[in-house]
Amino acid sequence: MIYKEKFKIGLKDVWKGQEVSNIAILEYLEDIAAYHSDSVGYGINTTDETHLTWILLDWKVKVLKRPKYGQVLDIHTWSRFFVKYYAYRDFEVYDDENNLCVIASSKWLLIDTLNGKIAKIEKEMGDKYESEPDRSVFGEKDIEKLKVPNSFDSSIKYKTKRKDIDVIGHVHNLYYLDLAYEALPEEVYNQRPFDNIRIMYKKEIKYGEIVICKYSKEQNKNVVVIESENGEILHAIVELF
Repeated sequence: MIYKEKFKIGLKDVWKGQEVSNIAILEYLEDIAAYHSDSVGYGINTTDETHLTWILLDWKVKVLKRPKYGQVLDIHTWSRFFVKYYAYRDFEVYDDENNLCVIASSKWLLIDTLNGKIAKIEKEMGDKYESEPDRSVFGEKDIEKLKVPNSFDSSIKYKTKRKDIDVIGHVHNLYYLDLAYEALPEEVYNQRPFDNIRIMYKKEIKYGEIVICKYSKEQNKNVVVIESENGEILHAIVELF
């Protein structure tokens, strides 16, 4: 089942040259994934009944053509397949001239909200999504894991604020990209936009926690590792190029 929604690019969604920003693209993708889950009875509006919620584990995004302010985007998403506790979801973004602009893949984990533990995806639930197992935008089954670099060039410290927290009490997944941008050296930051985005989430960040964002340049890729202040917890790895 292909689920579709239209999104108009607003003023807050663009940057230099009136082109849509990466954070806006991720926001559209997150929203349509939520709307799809809403439509089959496993969205945020039914959490009190199902006691289930989805946690994002991975983003892989490639921008092929960058739409501009005011354009209406036609975004398609579908469940690719389920494996025990994990769900894979892909996306395609088209502009108002039907050009394919963005492809993306994501991985999600099902959580029982009553005990905070991983929940198994039952067949009845999976069937409602009507998965498309043969439709993969990157032609691959899983998303390759990111690795922590051996060394780093620079780092910043950040204490999470109220504005960073989402509906389940964690730093919202979109803000990990903001953290990565803040950790980039100025000359690298000014190279935006990056048309390839990978975010691998490992451990949630909560309000008031201090994290260290460490930057490394690996070949043509900019890698930011987000860790706890003592370095004992890996929160996420972000890769931009």
